[in-house]
Amino acid sequence: MINAVVLAAGASKRMGKPKPLLRFKDGTFLGQIISVLKLSDADRITVVLGAENQIIRKSVDLSGTDVVINEDFQRGQLSSLLAAIETTPPQTQAIIVCLADMPFISVEVVNQIIAKFRETSAAIVVPVLNGKRGHPTLFARPLFDELLSAPQEQGARFVLYSNEQRIVELQTSDSGILIRIDTPDDYRLHFETEPRLPDNSPM
Repeated sequence: MINAVVLAAGASKRMGKPKPLLRFKDGTFLGQIISVLKLSDADRITVVLGAENQIIRKSVDLSGTDVVINEDFQRGQLSSLLAAIETTPPQTQAIIVCLADMPFISVEVVNQIIAKFRETSAAIVVPVLNGKRGHPTLFARPLFDELLSAPQEQGARFVLYSNEQRIVELQTSDSGILIRIDTPDDYRLHFETEPRLPDNSPM
């Protein structure tokens, strides 16, 4: 089983608005990512919520996903990843970690990452464009314990750096693996408008 994990629990302090609810076409960042994952070869989708979780649950169609609430979201991204791993079924072979502020990921890249894992049984699969590593990133079950014990301030990066020789890079031409919308300037750059929420948002 391949479990896609969407980390959407952060407080979005730099953006000033909940990034999972930022407008993307006719929906939201989180809704777009879930739609992509539902079309992919991932067997299960876990969405980790924290800040504004009640509003997000009212605003985004989370059907077909397993929702995990991270009460310790203020401790950082790693705390959300740990919350997801702790609820992962024992038959899970790997998790694909997706970030809620990277809505341009594609079905093709997700499927290529899964295919590369199944072909190589790699501990880590990372998409790469022009020498730059992006997201989503796949971690195989043998690394779950390392993720659970990683330093809080370094998170999954610590596990990446500690297992450099076990990483398989997936070469791609898809720029979506590198586009992260973390600040209002990022949003303006890619959407040519101010950061905004859907018209029907309860916020």
